[in-house]
Amino acid sequence: MLDPSSSEEESDELLDEERRDALLAAGGGSSPRSLPPPPRDPRGREGGAGRAASPSPSVLSEGREEQERLQREEREKRLRLQLYVFIARCIAHPFNAKQPTDMARRQQKLNKQQLQTLKERFQAFLNGETQIVADEAFCNAVRSYYEVFLKSDRVARMVHSGGCSANDFRDVFKKNIEKRVRSLPEIDGLSKETVLSSWLAKYDAIYRGEEDFCKQPNRMALSAVSELILSKEQLYEMFQQILGIKKLEHQLIYNACQLDNADEQAAQIRRELDGRLQLAEQMARERKFPKFITREMENMYIEELRSSVNLLMANLESLPVSKGGPEFKLQKLKRSQNSAFLDIGDENEVQLSKSDVVLSFTLEIVIMEVQGLKSVAPNRIVYCTMEVEGGEKLQTDQAEASRPQWGTQGDFTTTHPRPVVKVKLFTESTGVLALEDKELGRVVLYPTSNSSKSPDLHKMIVPKNSQDSDLKIKLAVRMDKPPHMKHCGYLYALGQKVWKRWKKRYFVLVQVSQYTFAMCSYREKKSEPQELMQLEGYTVDYTAPHTGLQGGRMFFNAVKEGDTVIFASDDEQDRILWVQAMYRATGQSYKPVPASQAQKMNPKGGDVSADISPLYTDRGQKHGMEEFISANPCKFDHAFLFQLLQRQTLDHRLNDSYSCLGWFSPGQVFVLDEYCARYGVRGCHRHLCYLNELIEHSENGSVIDPTLLHYSFAFCASHVHGNRPDGIGTVSVEEKERFEEIKDRLSSLLENQISHFRYCFPFGRPEGALKATLSLLERVLMKDIATPIPAEEVKKVVRKCLEKAALINYTRLTEYAKIEEAMNQATPARKLEEVLHLAELCIEVLQQNEEHHSEAFAWWPELLAEHAEKFLSLYSVDMDSALEAQPQDSWDSFPLFQLLNNSLRNDTFLCNGKFHKHLQEIFVPMVIRYIDLMESSIAQSIHRGLEQESWQPVKSITNSLPNVALPKVPSLPLNLPQMPSFTTPTWMTSINGSATSEDLFWKLDALQMFVFDLHWPEPEFAHHLEQRLKLMATDMIEACVKRTRIAFEVKLQKTNKSTDLRIPSSLCTMFNVLVDAKKQTAKLCILEGGQEFASQWQQYHSKIDDLVEETVKEIISLLVSKVVSVLEGVLSKLSRYDEGTFFSSLVSFTVKAAAKYVDVPKPGMDLADTYIMFVRQNQDILREKVNEEMYIEKLFDQWYSGSMKVICMWLADRLDLQLHIYQLKTLIKIVKKTYRDFRLQGVMEGTLNSKTYDTVHSRLTVEEATVSVTDAGGLQGITMKDSDEEEG
Repeated sequence: MLDPSSSEEESDELLDEERRDALLAAGGGSSPRSLPPPPRDPRGREGGAGRAASPSPSVLSEGREEQERLQREEREKRLRLQLYVFIARCIAHPFNAKQPTDMARRQQKLNKQQLQTLKERFQAFLNGETQIVADEAFCNAVRSYYEVFLKSDRVARMVHSGGCSANDFRDVFKKNIEKRVRSLPEIDGLSKETVLSSWLAKYDAIYRGEEDFCKQPNRMALSAVSELILSKEQLYEMFQQILGIKKLEHQLIYNACQLDNADEQAAQIRRELDGRLQLAEQMARERKFPKFITREMENMYIEELRSSVNLLMANLESLPVSKGGPEFKLQKLKRSQNSAFLDIGDENEVQLSKSDVVLSFTLEIVIMEVQGLKSVAPNRIVYCTMEVEGGEKLQTDQAEASRPQWGTQGDFTTTHPRPVVKVKLFTESTGVLALEDKELGRVVLYPTSNSSKSPDLHKMIVPKNSQDSDLKIKLAVRMDKPPHMKHCGYLYALGQKVWKRWKKRYFVLVQVSQYTFAMCSYREKKSEPQELMQLEGYTVDYTAPHTGLQGGRMFFNAVKEGDTVIFASDDEQDRILWVQAMYRATGQSYKPVPASQAQKMNPKGGDVSADISPLYTDRGQKHGMEEFISANPCKFDHAFLFQLLQRQTLDHRLNDSYSCLGWFSPGQVFVLDEYCARYGVRGCHRHLCYLNELIEHSENGSVIDPTLLHYSFAFCASHVHGNRPDGIGTVSVEEKERFEEIKDRLSSLLENQISHFRYCFPFGRPEGALKATLSLLERVLMKDIATPIPAEEVKKVVRKCLEKAALINYTRLTEYAKIEEAMNQATPARKLEEVLHLAELCIEVLQQNEEHHSEAFAWWPELLAEHAEKFLSLYSVDMDSALEAQPQDSWDSFPLFQLLNNSLRNDTFLCNGKFHKHLQEIFVPMVIRYIDLMESSIAQSIHRGLEQESWQPVKSITNSLPNVALPKVPSLPLNLPQMPSFTTPTWMTSINGSATSEDLFWKLDALQMFVFDLHWPEPEFAHHLEQRLKLMATDMIEACVKRTRIAFEVKLQKTNKSTDLRIPSSLCTMFNVLVDAKKQTAKLCILEGGQEFASQWQQYHSKIDDLVEETVKEIISLLVSKVVSVLEGVLSKLSRYDEGTFFSSLVSFTVKAAAKYVDVPKPGMDLADTYIMFVRQNQDILREKVNEEMYIEKLFDQWYSGSMKVICMWLADRLDLQLHIYQLKTLIKIVKKTYRDFRLQGVMEGTLNSKTYDTVHSRLTVEEATVSVTDAGGLQGITMKDSDEEEG
């Protein structure tokens, strides 16, 4: 039911008073039927002592309540019916407002059922139950949209409040994927715009599913078109729904009010405006004004009332006389537009001239046939002519006299209200001398607009001596009624200024403009009236017959100060039609009632207001509608009625199928505008009521557009502070008080919305609403309309709201995460897990605030940062509590630091903020303690590992690392020493050094990566950590290098010096350890810093670099010395064959003697082959097991140079001796093979062909030449010359 006011008792009394006032509108002295007032004595008369028994108080109370409820419902129903009458008149004949075409089109809103269906469709897509093909990136985007947006309780609340449309859902998804697509790598031939379009098309396919949300049920047909321009029928239907009016009631009101009769509606408007002027004059006389803020406004108020009525009169005057009819140009009256309207009937006004009321008529003459034609032969040709006197003449087709039928129509235009129509019948003359055809007959007609339009037979006038005495013609004359001719007919008239003789005349009631009517009398064949009377100021009424006047039976008159005109018609029906037409024209408030009808309806006497329409009067009165129709609108409190109308319209609007956000539809705006203009509702009152309703709906959870609130508030503020937004300069005390009350309520509402911005504007929806709310808050905080509020004051209020918002957001977040229960009873590990989860939620909240709300707070970005700090400070309480519960030396909390720090360090305002610094203070001791333990652990692993080191090369350290006890570390993206889950780094894919060295390098690298991944935000401490880790790596690598150098020398000394020497893999492993140390120093020991610091650090780093380099050189020298010593051993064996020694002579004699009898083996070749095999195999070992090519080349260079040097020295010692043939053969083979082998290993030509080699080559060549002279066969083909046929 309706609730028209805040107090039930007051509203009942007000309704009754208004009803009684409304029913006294006609000004009669009788008491019309009205609503009974509410009983003042609740007990009534039944409780008197005359009753034998009385019911219990509870029964009486229930009965009274039921009776009061029924009475209240009845009063509300009657009020709605009366209000609907006013609205129906506004719709039927608007003359102030138009339906706006520039309003933003509203989207259809989603309801809870549609949201659930939407969730199911997206879940089906994610489960692979649809036929939509999509890639992984799109699926991830949809999953994020589903989890974060669709499943959000804030979205559910927004849908429940009716402020969410399908377009909002699509916009949120579009913004989400735009960020994702921008982060994707570029793909050749596929633009990101194409990807976006494709994803949106897939989203639409998921959204639609098998049915279309846009297809609403049939019952929503009216609301579905409410955003369009509505017809009158649709507007009627809409307000029937708004006010709860039944279709039958509408039909009765429609007929009784003659809503389809534009003349009746215009007359009603004129009566209403005249009534408003009279009320204004009465108020001015009695000095009964509303209470204004200054007394000077009282006279201004009267002027405003008059001006508003003048404006309405001008609007009405500017309307065409009749819509849809022939064009009729209004006559321009030569008078002031406004002053004349205030003094209707003033004798001094300029009168109409006769030329101002010239009419234009269209006649249609249709000649059907002629009957009784006997005077001409059947085969003779006959035809007819037709003319309107003073105009052109038309002729029908020719026909035979035996069948004179035509059906020809002639169209004429005339300005004569009483034209003369002549139709003649002719036959063709056969005489030679005949100049014209022979006329057989004629008929003269005097049609009027009221004449019959059906074909009739008319007797024709024939020439004398004609045989056609009964000649008749059948024809139809149709004379139209111009739109500005309201009535016409014959009347008797007698007046004092016009029509001074009682006689019957032809009268026409002409409307010149909306406010100008004239009663004109015309003669035949005249376009201008003979006499005319302007009806402004006259009152028409029925009168009794005048006995002294002969002619006419039914009398009525038109009365004006100083003039009375008496009219009479021949029948009652004609009199009623004339009085009704003149009543509309005069604009009088009094409705004339025929004496017979008044006596019948009220036999006891008195005057009753009744509709004079003979067609609908009985039916309207039968259903009790006459009191609503005849009620005087000027007697109603339209401010209260409009408040009721606007409230019901807003309720209806918020419950239709569109997400309107409080905006009315174009049709609703049109009707409300028209109502306010027509019935004088003040603009400030309208917007104050609107604000009150919008604030109330917003407080109850509806989504209201703050721009709409801003518009209405700005209007009211401008009015109250005297800026006249609608031209009204008066300000009532009630308006000012209500404005201040609304201002306080609005301020509280806005502050509450800003404090709940995540829930009032979830995901930034409605778009731009939060920004508009902040703008409106600034406007509300202004003291007046002109003085801007200081920015710091607004900032202070917003800061206070955001502080509340931080507490609200965190409280709701903890309730969602159920953190209180977990923190009270959980284990330390469980607490840490809960706090970590809560941190993820907090970060998500801050990210959403930044993404969806930061633009609104762009004026004060630091306030949003303060809000985030306040929010995080609340979180820090729970975080500190959980961290304090953790056991000592537990490193499971590092992921929490990483999570929070990674989020905060990228935020300009939060980085190194209060919470960020607090977070660092908590974790600084933990990081230092962790590094201390890791340093101790690594040092122990080096010491113990190298003591037990087997120096075997490793390919996978997961199976060969020593089981060293290490501190427990968290499972981070790059894990610290957690052996079972270790994966070999990329730099360890080839064969490397020992288990201890690989373990060392991996731990140092992992520790540095761990600290790097912390991304410590404070630069000084971050630099300190980096410096400490680099120094630690330098010290550890230095210790490893020194221990490896000692182990290498010890191991090398244990190897033999014969050609059986094969370099052990352990020595290669040690070599690799040093090589790796060289590589790792560049990675683990170089510190990135400023130029000055870098130069200082470079000095320290060069020490470890030099140490590694010197150590590598030393072990290369040691290894070369070892292999060269093997060559020295071979040469020492050859020394036994020196010339002049006993062993040389003995060997030579023995070989020569034995050679005569057997095939003696070649002496000395086994020694050369053994040495060559030794060189080749050790070359292969080094090439295979040492990783660094550069060091291998250095080793081979030194090895080759050392070998040649030793051979050269050995030959130099024997310059005076000739080499034994066996010495020569062996050396030639060793030198040649060594040269070739080292050349194959990559030794450069410059090293190979050194002076030492050239010296050796020359000596051996000379020796070879000497032997070839003395014993050519002794070399057995071995020569210093290059030959491919030599043995390998």
